[in-house]
Amino acid sequence: MSGRTRARVCPERTCVGCRKRTAKHDLLRVVAVEGACVPDPRGTLPGRGAHLHPDPGCLDLAVRRRAFPRAFRLREALDTEVLRTFVEEHAAERRRVEEREDRR
Repeated sequence: MSGRTRARVCPERTCVGCRKRTAKHDLLRVVAVEGACVPDPRGTLPGRGAHLHPDPGCLDLAVRRRAFPRAFRLREALDTEVLRTFVEEHAAERRRVEEREDRR
């Protein structure tokens, strides 16, 4: 044997909000569908995707920086209400899980 270890390579993506590189599975894929940003948690929707931490702070940064139209190579602004609802629900669920674990 050559002594090399078989480490699994994990693809990395950059969050359009905070601009930090993170493992792909830690980010939420977002696609543009009919003028709106739509979450794609399974990563199967067609089209160009952008990646975002499922955190309201990163979403606010991305909206403020106008990162979604740039990532999707579009000129018009996109509606982010569906995405905001998804991210806020995800954050609330994560807080509930953390609280349950703290009680143990």
